Amino acid sequence: MMETAPGIYLTAFLVGLLGGVHCLSMCGGLVGSLTLGLDPRIRRDPLLMLPYQLTYNLARIAGYATAGALFGGLGALLLQLDAFQVMQRVLYGLAGVVMILLGLYLGGWWRLIAVVERAGAVLWRRLEPLGRRLLPVRNPLQAAALGYLWAWIPCGLVYSVLITAVATGSVLDGALVMLAFGAGTLPNLLGIGFLAGAAARISERAWVKQVAGLLVIGFGLYALWQLY
Repeated sequence: MMETAPGIYLTAFLVGLLGGVHCLSMCGGLVGSLTLGLDPRIRRDPLLMLPYQLTYNLARIAGYATAGALFGGLGALLLQLDAFQVMQRVLYGLAGVVMILLGLYLGGWWRLIAVVERAGAVLWRRLEPLGRRLLPVRNPLQAAALGYLWAWIPCGLVYSVLITAVATGSVLDGALVMLAFGAGTLPNLLGIGFLAGAAARISERAWVKQVAGLLVIGFGLYALWQLY
């Protein structure tokens, strides 16, 4: 079993947290559909809406963890298909390259990662009709099902972190990487209270994006340096 590269969880968390503007632009409509579909009495009371929002978002993160476990398992299989030391280095190198690309994306310097979003469109076309059947949301169970489906929406950030999950070479570590990513998205996508608004405003600032991008690039370079 390969050892997970240092900083990989923090990197995943930062991608989720500081990629918030991207998440809000892509998923704002889904958040709005959930909220507007609730009973007006629930929408007017944040305490009544809280269980729906929490269930929705926790189920979404559970979907990320499921995908992370699957991709981590794929990495474990790859380790068995070739000489262990060779494949270990390849996966570490892949993780480092993906971190660098993510940093360039977050900093606004290169959007190559956005190409990955188009690759997931085929899967989402099959899942989207299931999501429409769950609207309007009438109970937390529906919110949970919708949130779990939402985890599979085409998103360059999500898919890029999934590539990093492959590099862990472990079902558990792959799931934990995606849990860290999901935790980072919570402040922006929970959709209630001043915290989400403040996080969104901060993440819109160019210097914040660039600092985040440089941090993630640094993690990627460190991962590649470990190969030597």
